[in-house]
Amino acid sequence: MDKAGLEGLLQKADRYLTGGCLGSFRMPDEVATVFHRGEGSKIYDVTGREYIDFVLGSGPMILGHAHPKVVTAVQEQVARGSTFYGLNEPIIHLAERVVEASPCGEAIRFTSSGTEGTFSALRMARAFTGKEKILKFEGGWHGAHDYAQQSTTPPEPTDSPAPRPDSHGIPKAVGQTVLISPFNDPDTATDLISSYAGDLAAVIVEPFQRALRPEPGFLDALREAATANGVLLIFDEVVTGFRIAWGGAQERYGVIPDIAVYGKTISGGYPLAAICGRADVLACADPRLKGKGPYTFVSGTTNGNPISATAGMATIEILAEDGVYDHLYKIPGRLKEGLEAIGRELGLPLKLIGEGPVLQPFFYEGEIKTYADTLKADGNAARQLGIEMIKRDIFFNINGKLYLSLAHTEQDIDHTLEVAKEALKHVKLGVNT
Repeated sequence: MDKAGLEGLLQKADRYLTGGCLGSFRMPDEVATVFHRGEGSKIYDVTGREYIDFVLGSGPMILGHAHPKVVTAVQEQVARGSTFYGLNEPIIHLAERVVEASPCGEAIRFTSSGTEGTFSALRMARAFTGKEKILKFEGGWHGAHDYAQQSTTPPEPTDSPAPRPDSHGIPKAVGQTVLISPFNDPDTATDLISSYAGDLAAVIVEPFQRALRPEPGFLDALREAATANGVLLIFDEVVTGFRIAWGGAQERYGVIPDIAVYGKTISGGYPLAAICGRADVLACADPRLKGKGPYTFVSGTTNGNPISATAGMATIEILAEDGVYDHLYKIPGRLKEGLEAIGRELGLPLKLIGEGPVLQPFFYEGEIKTYADTLKADGNAARQLGIEMIKRDIFFNINGKLYLSLAHTEQDIDHTLEVAKEALKHVKLGVNT
């Protein structure tokens, strides 16, 4: 397809798709394109233009695009049927694998998205404890539901513990059940847990929040306070599960929650998420208990879809192979060190924070430990870096996280660093004007 054909598709997208995009991610007009296919660490738009992909579908493609083992497994399952609504063999095998790998795992319930997963986990927590409030952290992302969309992207620091809704259309009553605490501030969090213990059902946290690593002792303090006050601790491992370690953040940081929510890596690029953890809490979703005790409706037409389960199983079996996590730290480490070195050379305060194959660039001299710190960084410079990289055939999330995969190679990093120098020169011109 030529450039005119691309422009025609973009015009149709603007005509028929709200916002000309699929959600909250809209590429700036100057670099907007339409993607056609992916292979390994590369994606290709409809004109045939090749990009090194550091978005990876917002994370699910941890093996890279169209991994042969995943493709073959999915093709075989498609021929057997797409969905049944009842039990199927692939989802049972995946359930066993995830529960055995998860340090908190005893039982599991599948959903079709991470949003459904965190929403349902909170519903179970409220049913199990008989309490209504939840505590989440400023800047923490738990999906699109009303409880999650509280102080996720506030333009200024939140006046804890009062939440600030991120979206119109959320009832005020929902906000009255949500408490907000700064991430990496154990004193504030533990004080809130103890002060509201009588009404607090759960603490939900991204143990590695966006790209912010937990400070030593922070997660331990949450675990201790939750246990002491009869509050459930929920880890949102949609990003971290099977990514920063085989046992996810629980293994990496040595803290075990009551419940973990998984997604992205367990999906193989298809719609799938899961709530995994204590059997007594998960039992609230047992339909045999309806009318007999604490019961929560957690169901959906495509929950446990066999195609998604097949793709997920093929993906995590590859992640279980020797040397996988060494690669998932080595290659991103080279990208981080190389970009920061170019920044120093050009006199730019560029730093990449994160853990293993999840990184995010910030332009800021000081330390970045909290969401409030991220607000002090130069967001315009980060946005311009993303745009300049896309212009040079490197697909960056504009002002967001970078994901790396098993498919990314030393050569990919070498080329990325080569073009990044020119991109950062343009960023510097903008910073200095």
